[in-house]
Amino acid sequence: MAPKKTVPGKTTDAAGGPGGPTEPGERPVLGLDRYDVAILRELQQEARLSNTELAARIGLSAAPTWRRVKWLEQQGYITGYRAELDRRKIGLGVLAFVRVDAERNNAEATSALEEAIRRLPEVVACHYISGAGTFELQVLATDLDAFSRWSMQTLFRVPNVKDLHTSSSLGGVKSGAALPLSHLEPAR
Repeated sequence: MAPKKTVPGKTTDAAGGPGGPTEPGERPVLGLDRYDVAILRELQQEARLSNTELAARIGLSAAPTWRRVKWLEQQGYITGYRAELDRRKIGLGVLAFVRVDAERNNAEATSALEEAIRRLPEVVACHYISGAGTFELQVLATDLDAFSRWSMQTLFRVPNVKDLHTSSSLGGVKSGAALPLSHLEPAR
């Protein structure tokens, strides 16, 4: 049995379990070492990799790779796996960006608006924004008529919505991109 190695907050085996041994002079960033970062990078590109394929790509054997993936999931670095769909192929031809101005900016009104937005399946992303407006929504609809109906019959009826400012996507340049990870890699 491999000897245990303790890292603050983690116990690993000598084979390189989560947060395990790193190269001399290599400092883990945010509790992640180069293998953890490599796992995150590879899974963002292809989440359907088998554990054996993933292990080969990052340069570890299968067992420590599996332990690291499980640890990354348990710690919340990996929050899920999903299929990326082509919205146009499933009949969602309109992507609209909607800035929502709230009627009142107090905690209770904002919470009610947040909760209502979370329940709208047409809203695929929502962000608090700085500057004019309170929220920026990304909304999908089948066509402009459907989007207009949805805006008038649904979004304008959400509590505390004062005004909407909408822009439509004319074409995608980049979406569904992997998160940048270079800031997690040790300086060379």
